[in-house]
Amino acid sequence: MFEFIDVGTLRGLGTALVLIAFTAVTLWAYSGKRREDFEAAANLPFADDHKPDVTRIQA
Repeated sequence: MFEFIDVGTLRGLGTALVLIAFTAVTLWAYSGKRREDFEAAANLPFADDHKPDVTRIQA
């Protein structure tokens, strides 16, 4: 039934699948709709942390 599927064909199909996935993720990442979200995420390391001061209780 699947005589036409050999190792080379499977590797080719796998390569094509990975290429399609890579292209889809690249287009998604560089689309204009995502720019604002990625700019906000890029500035997260510079956001101020408002952690309370923790002092040691002396016994």
